[in-house]
Amino acid sequence: MTLHVINTGFFKLDGGAMFGVVPKSIWQKTNPADENNLCTWAMRCLLIENEDRLILIDNGIGEKQDSKFLSHYHLHGEDTLLKSLHTAGFSASDITDMFLTHLHFDHCGGGVKKDGENFALTFPQATYWSNEDHWKWATLPNTREKASFLKENIFPIKESGHLKMIDMNKPSPLKEFDIFYASGHTDKMMIPMIRYKDKTICFVTDLIPSASHIPVPYVMGYDTRPLITMEEKERFLKQAADNNYVLFFEHDPVHECCTVKNTEKGVRLDQQFKLSEL
Repeated sequence: MTLHVINTGFFKLDGGAMFGVVPKSIWQKTNPADENNLCTWAMRCLLIENEDRLILIDNGIGEKQDSKFLSHYHLHGEDTLLKSLHTAGFSASDITDMFLTHLHFDHCGGGVKKDGENFALTFPQATYWSNEDHWKWATLPNTREKASFLKENIFPIKESGHLKMIDMNKPSPLKEFDIFYASGHTDKMMIPMIRYKDKTICFVTDLIPSASHIPVPYVMGYDTRPLITMEEKERFLKQAADNNYVLFFEHDPVHECCTVKNTEKGVRLDQQFKLSEL
């Protein structure tokens, strides 16, 4: 098995929204904001190359939204989804499986593209993976999350016939990883736990967006059930510290990976490094 980091560029979000009740005087030490209180975040995806399968985990914000929508998020950087796939030696048609941790636009928008006046799958040969509970949550959205679940990112997947649902009561249908389910950020978000080089690589998606979010109370204002997020983080981080898991960050603007350790103050950051350094 080989893992490829797929960078799709950077965007900006409000620092207060990203850190919830944590004061700016604390979070700005690690994530400085611009004059509009916006902080830079990565949209970092992961490609698993294993035998005859190429499994892409998440796919960034995409390029099909109009300029007004994209202007709110200040996309920047040299990397794009397809450019990074090409650098890794692959094309969109090579992807066999598109695993969606959840259906917020910055995680799934790159999976669908504009085709003239219509929409088409970016990865025409791929099976797109979600789960029944989260799909229902996203397609019948609550008022709080409605702006994050965009119809053009979601419904074309089902209409294509390429959508498959993961049965949460059974082992993962993808042999490359197990799945940790979390419902604090959004219902039944999926965290792949990949067995790689005698380690467990955890694609922690929005449970722990960055290394700065490791302390349990550091919960995003975007989370629908913050108390549940805290419970899930505490349980997950305890497992990570006890088992020396590697956390792979989707949104940390600088650091790809880290390990964590148990301390008197709870689980805290240990070492930071690039995935290629394993």
